[in-house]
Amino acid sequence: MPLPGREQEAPTRGMFQAPNDPRNRSGMPPRQGPPHQGPPQQPPPEQRPPRRRRKWSVGRVLLTLLIVFVVFVGGVWIYLETSINRDAAIHDYAGRPAAASGTNWLIVGSDSRDGLSDADEQRLSTGDSKAAGGGKRTDTIMVAHIPDNDVRPTLLSLPRDSQVKIPGHGTSKINAAFSIGGAPLLLETVEGATGLRMDHYAEIGFGGFANIVDAVGGVNMCIDNEMHDTVTNVTIPAGCRDLDGAQALGFVRMRHSEATPRSDLDRVANQRKFIGAMVSTIASPGTLLNPFDVFPLLSAAPDALTIDSGDHLHNLVGLAMAMRGISTGGVVTTTVPVTSGSAENWDKNKSKQMFDALKGDTTIPDSVIVN
Repeated sequence: MPLPGREQEAPTRGMFQAPNDPRNRSGMPPRQGPPHQGPPQQPPPEQRPPRRRRKWSVGRVLLTLLIVFVVFVGGVWIYLETSINRDAAIHDYAGRPAAASGTNWLIVGSDSRDGLSDADEQRLSTGDSKAAGGGKRTDTIMVAHIPDNDVRPTLLSLPRDSQVKIPGHGTSKINAAFSIGGAPLLLETVEGATGLRMDHYAEIGFGGFANIVDAVGGVNMCIDNEMHDTVTNVTIPAGCRDLDGAQALGFVRMRHSEATPRSDLDRVANQRKFIGAMVSTIASPGTLLNPFDVFPLLSAAPDALTIDSGDHLHNLVGLAMAMRGISTGGVVTTTVPVTSGSAENWDKNKSKQMFDALKGDTTIPDSVIVN
C-alpha cells in the first residue's frame, strides 16, 4: 500500500504490459523471421556428352596385324627349333682338318625305312631293307659350301660307291661308313677324304623326303625322256609335271634306266636338279602364303629332318637361302671328279684342285667341274 504523503507511483514501464503489446521488453517490435521456405533445390545433375566409339585407324589396324604376325612367327620358330631331330654328328678327333674359309654342310639322304609301314614301303618302292643288307646306308652324300665372299656357293656330290678310307675299317664304299658308325663316322670319313672341315650336318630319310614333297603339293620337274628303273620298277613319263612324294623319291634314286646311262653319276646330277627345284618351290610366295601348303610343311619338317645337336633353325634357313640359286645358275653344282663311269675312284689331281678352291673361297676351275 502506498506510503502516506506520497502519490501512488505509476506502474513501472512494461511491468504489466499487455500480452498483445507489439513491443517487447526492449522496446523494439518482435523480430519477424524469414518467410517459410521449402528445402533447398538441388542443381540438376550435369549431363555428360554421349561416349564416342573409338575408331580404328589404318595405322592401328596395321600395328595389330604386325603384332599378331610376329607372335605367330615366333611361336612357329620355337616349335620348329624344339621339334627337329638332333644327332651328335660333329665332333672333334685327332687329325681333324683345320677350319678354313666359308661354311660347309654335310647333307645326307639315308635309305632308312624307320617309321614306314609295309604299305608305305610298297608305295614308295623302297625295296626290302633285309635284302639291301639291313641297317641304313646313304643314298645321297653332298657337301654344300657357302663362301664368306661373293664367290658362288657350291653343291658337291660324293658318289655313294666312292672307295675311301673309313677310320678304323680300312677302305670301302663311302656309304658303308654310315651303316657302320652312323653320322659321326661318316663325318670323319668325308672330312678325311676331302680335307674339308664340316660345320653343320643335315639328314633326311625316305619317308621324310616323300612327306615334305607331298606337303608342298609336289615339285615341278621337266623330264626329257621317259625314265623306267628296271630294279624298282618305277616309271616317270616324259614331260613337265608335278612329281608327288613317291615319284620324286623314284626320280632321285633312279640309276638302272636307259635315261641314266652313267648310273650313279646321272643319279647324283638328278638329285641336285631336284633339290634346286624343291628349294625354289618351298621358298616361293605360292607356298609360304598358302596355308594349305605351309601348315602341312611345318608339320612334316620336324619329323623329316635330323640336324647336328649344335645346329639351330637359323642355320637351316641360311642353307636354304644360299641354295635358292641352284635352278638359276646361282650355285655351282658338281660331282667330285672321278676316273671312270663307275664313280668308284676319285681323280686325285682334279679333286685336290676342287677341294683347295673350296678351302680358300675361290672359284672352282671349269676343268674340274663334273655335271
